[in-house]
Amino acid sequence: MTSLNPYLFFNGNCIEAMNFYKKCLGGELFVMTYGEAKGDMCPPAQKDRVIHASLKRGNFMLMASDTPEEAPPKGGNVYLFLHCESLSEVETFFKALSENGTVNQSLRDEFWGSHFGMLTDKYGFHWMLSFEKPKK
Repeated sequence: MTSLNPYLFFNGNCIEAMNFYKKCLGGELFVMTYGEAKGDMCPPAQKDRVIHASLKRGNFMLMASDTPEEAPPKGGNVYLFLHCESLSEVETFFKALSENGTVNQSLRDEFWGSHFGMLTDKYGFHWMLSFEKPKK
């Protein structure tokens, strides 16, 4: 694996929060809204909500998004985001961490170029695992 990063969930104020973190910590901020990602398929009420944001400075990375519709449940607003080095590694870690837990989204290829999945482990911790596939 290459790194473990926190992934924060907000209820409509992700851009505000990430700009605050950028002001405090510096770095480069990337933001994509649901409207940009889903285009015409995005419900109008969600178009300005953030589907993904990342703040990078050197080896530091903080990631975040807005929940699609409502506030996340208490304790559900932080995920551990594990960047993996290979397809086999992401599959191995995903299988191991999901044992006696709950798979929230099976591993699959995503539009941003990663093989990605989400789970809640048997202790109640939320995980996102990702392998960024090489660009063609």
